[in-house]
Amino acid sequence: MKKADLAAALAEQAGSTRRRSEPPLVSSAGQERAEAAEQPYRQPSRDGTAPITAHFPKEVRRQLKGLANELDRTMHDLIAEAFNDLFAKHGKAEICPRGQ
Repeated sequence: MKKADLAAALAEQAGSTRRRSEPPLVSSAGQERAEAAEQPYRQPSRDGTAPITAHFPKEVRRQLKGLANELDRTMHDLIAEAFNDLFAKHGKAEICPRGQ
């Protein structure tokens, strides 16, 4: 079942001449563009990546940001270093990219 378009219903009820009650016909090329537009924009630098989230006390974040500032590095770089140290400690490959 198709969802009702509230804006179109209100415009029709108000007698708007700017909106059509029927949707315009879309060519196959236009339909492909419409389908592509439905997918949210994904930043190209995020391709092939996945977010890793964890919750810690706010003071942990403050201290990490402070350390990043003191070292003139990014939080991302410090976290990558920490992951690589953890991997090395457990005999795993240090695969976390740094310095982006």
